[in-house]
Amino acid sequence: MSYAGLLRKPSVVRALGGSLVGRLPTAMTALAMTLTLREQGTDFRFAGVATGVLAVSGALGGPLLGRMVDRWGQTHVLVVSALLSCLGLVLIVAAPSSRGLVLAGAVVCGAATPPLEPCLRTLWPVLVGQENLRQAYALDAAAQELVFIGGPLIVAAAVAVAPPEAALVLAAVLCVAGVLTLATARPSREWRGEPGARDWLGPLRSRALVLLFLGLAGGGTAVGGLNIVAVAYAERHPVPGGAGALLAVSALGALTGAIVHGRSHWTAAPTAQAVLFCAGLAVTYLLVATMAPVWVMAPICLATGVFLSPLLVVAFTMVDAFAPPGTVTEAFAWLITLFTTGTALGSALAGVVMEVAGPGTAAASTALAALLGAAVLAVCHRLPESRRLAPREAAG
Repeated sequence: MSYAGLLRKPSVVRALGGSLVGRLPTAMTALAMTLTLREQGTDFRFAGVATGVLAVSGALGGPLLGRMVDRWGQTHVLVVSALLSCLGLVLIVAAPSSRGLVLAGAVVCGAATPPLEPCLRTLWPVLVGQENLRQAYALDAAAQELVFIGGPLIVAAAVAVAPPEAALVLAAVLCVAGVLTLATARPSREWRGEPGARDWLGPLRSRALVLLFLGLAGGGTAVGGLNIVAVAYAERHPVPGGAGALLAVSALGALTGAIVHGRSHWTAAPTAQAVLFCAGLAVTYLLVATMAPVWVMAPICLATGVFLSPLLVVAFTMVDAFAPPGTVTEAFAWLITLFTTGTALGSALAGVVMEVAGPGTAAASTALAALLGAAVLAVCHRLPESRRLAPREAAG
């Protein structure tokens, strides 16, 4: 089915649009909070600590909220978490000069971030049917790039006409608006998790999922490294638009990769595709390490995104197939957590290596992490449950 056909299905535009609007704050809050703290004269060290607390809290809270959704449904968990997350933003806005309240606000805002991504992905089979699931995941991955492009632009527009705190208030408004749009839609209100065994491991009792998450963390390491390497590259080369332009080109590649992958027919199993795309990601980041001239680096950055989105699309497919009954929302949340963790580690690794050996070596180090991720995904591909998945998914 075409993307236009998917969007014409009942509730798809509402669910996707509500999810995207509600997810915009995830691409706004760290930047808006940093600008707010700097406006108060806060040093960069504390601003970095606060954004780190925000990220870690979100990584820890996501799987817990996903587990709640699997047990109690989407609507109440989404609405309550949105209100709590906004409360965290209010604390920061009300007392930006109080470090204790800022950190408390960052903890609450991050930990209670509404699990809109996993909720939407658990709804796709209901919204479009299993036969259109791969195209829906591709549409989801492509639309997600709009969040990371639009979020910072919204913050920039807000601070151009008002104090930085206004961007945090706007993030809270968008969070509530997006959550209410999705959570009040009939498919979301009626969705219930499958009955299944309940234990503390949840979806992590699946070996295939654990290996998938670790492999994606390796891929995320390369993605996080580009955020640092792009800045260093732009300082050494005349890049129009600076590092932001290189990252935007990579995002454009991700958007293109998702759209093309969703419209293509693949006979290889999703697990084999995951190995291929993660290895391709590693190769493109090794090309980044060449520190080539700008006219070469631009298409290289485009290629880094081209491999990323298809990797995520097949990962969504694997999560849907491998998650034990009653754990699918939590499984999608763990995917986000591990990929985000890999991204954070990649930024840290690139920063450390760059201080010692320069940006080229920093890019190479994170590319090797992605290659290690591909090796882990290859182990996942050889598991018995992966072989059972192959014929059903390859035919779809």
